[in-house]
Amino acid sequence: MGRTPLGQKSRGRPGIDRRTLLVGGGAGAGLLLAWAVWPRSYKANLNVAPGEAVFNAFLKIDRAGQVIVIVPQLEMGQGVTTLLPQILADELGADWRTVAVQGAPESPLYANTLLAREWLANDWTRLGGSAGDWALDQYATRRALMLTGGGTSVPMFHDTCRDAGAAARILLCKAAGRRWAVPWESCDIRDGLISDGGERTLRLGDVVEEAAGFDLPEILPLRQGMEGRLAGQDLPRLDTPSKLDGSHNFAADIRLPDMAFASIRQGPIGDARLESVNEAAAKSVTGFLKLVRAERWVAAVGSNWWAANKALDLADPVFMLDGPPVSDDRIDAALENAFDGSDGRRLYAQGDLLPVFEGATILASEYQVDAGLHLALEPMCATARVTDAGAEVWLATQAPALARTAIADALGIGRDLVTLYPLHAGGSFGRKMDFEAGVQAALIARDMGRPVQLLWSRLEDVIHDRPSPPAHARMAAKLGRSGAIEGWLAKVATPCAMSQTWARIADGALPHEAAAQMAGKASRLAIAGMELPYAIANWAVDHYPSDVGLPLGFVRANAHLHSTFFTESFMDELAHLAGMEAMSFRIQMLGGNPRLAHCLSTAAAMGGWQGGIAGSGQGIAAHRIGNAFGAVLVEAGITGGKLSVGRIVAAVDCGDQINPGIARQQVESGLIYGLAYAMGAAVPYDKAMPARAILGRMNLPRLADIGEVTVELIRSTADSASATEIAAPLVAPAIANALFTVTGQRFRSLPLLSQD
Repeated sequence: MGRTPLGQKSRGRPGIDRRTLLVGGGAGAGLLLAWAVWPRSYKANLNVAPGEAVFNAFLKIDRAGQVIVIVPQLEMGQGVTTLLPQILADELGADWRTVAVQGAPESPLYANTLLAREWLANDWTRLGGSAGDWALDQYATRRALMLTGGGTSVPMFHDTCRDAGAAARILLCKAAGRRWAVPWESCDIRDGLISDGGERTLRLGDVVEEAAGFDLPEILPLRQGMEGRLAGQDLPRLDTPSKLDGSHNFAADIRLPDMAFASIRQGPIGDARLESVNEAAAKSVTGFLKLVRAERWVAAVGSNWWAANKALDLADPVFMLDGPPVSDDRIDAALENAFDGSDGRRLYAQGDLLPVFEGATILASEYQVDAGLHLALEPMCATARVTDAGAEVWLATQAPALARTAIADALGIGRDLVTLYPLHAGGSFGRKMDFEAGVQAALIARDMGRPVQLLWSRLEDVIHDRPSPPAHARMAAKLGRSGAIEGWLAKVATPCAMSQTWARIADGALPHEAAAQMAGKASRLAIAGMELPYAIANWAVDHYPSDVGLPLGFVRANAHLHSTFFTESFMDELAHLAGMEAMSFRIQMLGGNPRLAHCLSTAAAMGGWQGGIAGSGQGIAAHRIGNAFGAVLVEAGITGGKLSVGRIVAAVDCGDQINPGIARQQVESGLIYGLAYAMGAAVPYDKAMPARAILGRMNLPRLADIGEVTVELIRSTADSASATEIAAPLVAPAIANALFTVTGQRFRSLPLLSQD
């Protein structure tokens, strides 16, 4: 992100939609010129309590010296409400014990332009180069796209938070310098105290009101030296105390006067409409209040959630489904038929494969993965109060501005009449990028004329999850005489889950409509991670889009989940064919990628790599996501027909980490997420419904299934990258490669073992 003055971002006008911007020359000179002359000045819109002073859009300080950091990202357990404040507090010189966090209001100043670039880039914006990036930045800023996801939080807001802390430090030093009649440059802040280098000190709160009136220099001088710095320390998380004592509020914890509770049924997966409901049976439940009907769902409202959910069970709603029902057979057929369709497109290409493959002996393998559920600890939940004055909604969401728009549209009121209170999520893994529960809660509350809390049942959460995409891959490669890969071709049939997600949350498409709209559109988002980190002269990747009848969504690591399984499993097959040890086979092709090579060698050394020999039960995999690099070694086997993982060793290079302890937590979390993806987290579908929905029957890893977990963060001076995404995709291929050494068979499907 470019260095812009704090509180200054481009401002746009309503009415420019995604199609106008991104299709038909969205980066054209005419549009760029028009946008360039629009006003681009934004001011912080923070609420200010008595005694607080606003320094910029990311910082308030009160008279008591409390440093209140404004965080625009959703806390889902990844630690962002500690990481961003730590960056700011480090540059300010604050005492960590005085740092507090506040959620950000909707504002263009908090737009996540980095995720917008990754998500919305297309052929037109890529052709536009820097102009295309600028257009995407303006689009995201002027729509206030406050998005959380893709590991972009710290890379996006690192410099902004650092500069916010630097700006406040300078203003406070100017105020202190005036009091002491000394140059402000001679003053500094450490441990929350301003000093002039001698005996005199002031607390931050002593000069906050004066400091806000000074001007900033054109260039912000940053702190020098490492003494007394907060950066790089394993500081305690700011959200831990409230989560330990139970005072932390999640969506289901909200309580309002006269509040009722609701449960919902939305029918089978697909284009389903409510046909009938037995209201008389629902009325037999003590505590039942009312059934609220919509075209595609019905909700029961009660004095408590149990009564509402029980009433829905007895009401036995009947839905009519248009179109063929989703099933495993239909999903598999759609993916296989996609290879023969006309929508396939080559999205990555280097060198010339034709002369390499022509007349040559090649290795070809096919892989497949099932759709993976989110299964967050907290089901979808929202609380709403709708009055003549407007609507208030309490919701954990990764896209608050878009959620607010959707709620306003559903209620038929202006956006300015909707107040959205952002809450922390009890897990998400991308599921909270959708916000249908917030819309439903608002509609139910309006119908009831009183506050309502809507909580989906676990069954409903599984049925109407938006899982990761199922995918089939056809891999082919040719080895040279030296054992190096001379040609590589990957053909991947899969829907684009991220495009579907955008169609739902930004364009208002229904889930089945979004799936159909994106069915024939090839996208790099669908095969992210298939571009090779290895130095292969001739390679290509083709995407074959399809509609599998299953609405899909944003997930942790997104397409990298299946892409890494395909590429790293196939790399192991090629190493075996070449008669080479699997790690050395990879290392020889990583000459231009020393950071990934370092991760591989570190994981192998720490895990006691035996070369992947028969019977070792060891497997290895490596991958890169953006500026994050990682390698995983596992020790696994099959005991009594069940997968057992005795050890996981991960070596990760994510640049210079602000809080190494949180980075390790993120990697460990990713490893367990990846293990669940390999073992279970998927369900069979039949007749437009999941065949199982009880967590205990999904073959998810339990504590007893997980052996020793070791995480090594490789020291690096590179820019900080997120550690939340890199580990999850590595586990499944590493386990598959380990199982080959035990069984002599290749495991080319996920989940790795049949759940039956």
